[in-house]
Amino acid sequence: MEKDLSNYRKIYKKKELSKKEVPENPIELFQKWFYEVEEFGGNIEPNAMTIATIDSVGTPKSRVVLLKKYTWEGFIFYTNYNSDKGKSIKKNPNVCLSFFWNNLERQVIIQGKAEKIAANLSDGYFESRPDGSKLGAWASNQSEVVPSREFLDNRLASFEKQFEHKEIPRPPHWGGYIVKPKSIEFWQGRPNRMHDRIRYTLQEDFNWKIERLAP
Repeated sequence: MEKDLSNYRKIYKKKELSKKEVPENPIELFQKWFYEVEEFGGNIEPNAMTIATIDSVGTPKSRVVLLKKYTWEGFIFYTNYNSDKGKSIKKNPNVCLSFFWNNLERQVIIQGKAEKIAANLSDGYFESRPDGSKLGAWASNQSEVVPSREFLDNRLASFEKQFEHKEIPRPPHWGGYIVKPKSIEFWQGRPNRMHDRIRYTLQEDFNWKIERLAP
């Protein structure tokens, strides 16, 4: 099977990114861009991000997760600690996050180190989830091979019965990670593939070095 995608071309011309106008801290720019993406519309889940990890034999793997909070310290998401990504982070906490906001022709690429957040913070977020999502966290041994969909449905039904009319606690194998950035690159599409790329790199004194990259 073959399909030629050579003619899939788009002219990027909605915005520009000037080094002279960016703030000293990249989290400020991330917040500005995130609000603009939300206001512009067209992205169903602007908090969807790709996280790339490296497994124990050095093989990279990327998948989409949802950003649930960002702070001056970093970017927080939640998952099963025993999943492929959880096992990879335990072996090698260096990860890469990326956002692609096609509605404003933007990307953000974040390189940093992932670490577990405090248990009480994971508890607080878990309590805010719908009961169905809470039960799913108990029922799914994420990334493990299962014999059938029916097997999963039966596990979910079993936990529904177990926690019927009861408070559903957070599973010990489920919780949050914060990715503390070492570098954050902001990519703005421009005409003729001469895109704007501004990279922030964290220095030893905790200030950010700001550089323009060639497209």
